[in-house]
Amino acid sequence: MVSPPTLYGLAEEIGELMGDRTATHSKAVLCGYYGKGNGGDEALLATLLQMLPPTVQPIVLSGNPRDTFERYQVETCDRTSAFRILEALQQSDYFIWGGGSLMQDVTSLVSPIYYGGLMALAQQRGLKTIAWAQGIGPLGRPFTQWLTRQVLEGCHAVSVRDAASAQLLSQWGMNAALAPDPVWALEDTSPPYSPPSDSPIIAVNLRPHPTLTQKRLKHLTQALARLQAATESLILFVPFQKSQDLPLAEAIAPQLPGKHQILTLEDPRQLKGLFKQVQFTIGMRLHSLIMAAAQASPCFALSYDPKVTQLMHSLNLPGWELSQLPDDANTLYETWLTHYHAKTPLNPNKIQALCDAARLHQQLLWQVID
Repeated sequence: MVSPPTLYGLAEEIGELMGDRTATHSKAVLCGYYGKGNGGDEALLATLLQMLPPTVQPIVLSGNPRDTFERYQVETCDRTSAFRILEALQQSDYFIWGGGSLMQDVTSLVSPIYYGGLMALAQQRGLKTIAWAQGIGPLGRPFTQWLTRQVLEGCHAVSVRDAASAQLLSQWGMNAALAPDPVWALEDTSPPYSPPSDSPIIAVNLRPHPTLTQKRLKHLTQALARLQAATESLILFVPFQKSQDLPLAEAIAPQLPGKHQILTLEDPRQLKGLFKQVQFTIGMRLHSLIMAAAQASPCFALSYDPKVTQLMHSLNLPGWELSQLPDDANTLYETWLTHYHAKTPLNPNKIQALCDAARLHQQLLWQVID
């Protein structure tokens, strides 16, 4: 494990090798889980680019720089290339954590060390740093708690997307702007998809997770088959991370009795636009639920993560924790059918209020960036 003093010492030593920044234009390094095929994180990037002041030239750290450049026509940098990252920081005036749960140690220490280390390096170099639309935690290790607190204290501005993150920062003596996830305000476009005109559409987004056991998956599949038969619907599987979600969709789809399709969309603006055509959404991933709710598609949540549970509570969405999923397909089916027929999307005024409130993340950017 890298000790805290060593981390900051390394940042300072590397910074000295970079020399003084000579950039004459306003540039910002955007740092997040970009270019990794995750629809939610791509949606955060698209929203951040939408909200940046037009005078700022972004440099996006990406796992797939070519793809990110072709989609957004912005300068990119390989997120794994230390040389290119140092070069980008040398050219830039701002460093922005661009949304999502970057500082969490549930999966491993790699994520907080990577993102926290880059933030520390940017601060050592004198860049103005912004933690934008963050979901902080879970943080179970003293080291990651210390690192997160240190780099957040060095930020010029912080915004968070959930009350739990705001409460944690308040306990640390920090103020943060609290606003809904910025993807509420993402501008959508029409996808290249023409659904059958004679069938309602039920969108399904599932992702692998240890809590989604084979037994639970079997019950979900049986319930989904019964729901399709009762509603005569098209089941539309919408993978948000192709590498993870697509194999699961391909395993379930052949077990359904009626029409089904699997649709993968790379552009998050099209992904959000898709849900305008959907009559009911069953979703696991956070941004599948946000996008669907924003387009007035009634939602049912299957929560595998505290961030999904927080969304359920804040919007009063029906759903279950995966760990508490009913142990029989019939209960699942009857519950889904009830909510399908109820057709209770969010109130349009509520949706508009969430979209308007999400723009607080944009105001924060404009206040900090000259």
